Amino acid sequence: MTERAAPFYCPYCGDEDLRPSEAEAPRGGSPWECASCNRAFTLSFLGLLAKGLRREAPGSEGGTTP
Repeated sequence: MTERAAPFYCPYCGDEDLRPSEAEAPRGGSPWECASCNRAFTLSFLGLLAKGLRREAPGSEGGTTP
């Protein structure tokens, strides 16, 4: 488990009563348990985004629409 990836709230119920899990994460990451909804989940780092690649919203070509 890593101390760098600590959640602030449960992604399922939104509660903040989280504890590190004793179980091993099946695909890596850091396992956490929510005492409120009794769910377990993991956090994992996927990677860095390329600096020049940014998606623009559809229709935002830089021009103005009347």
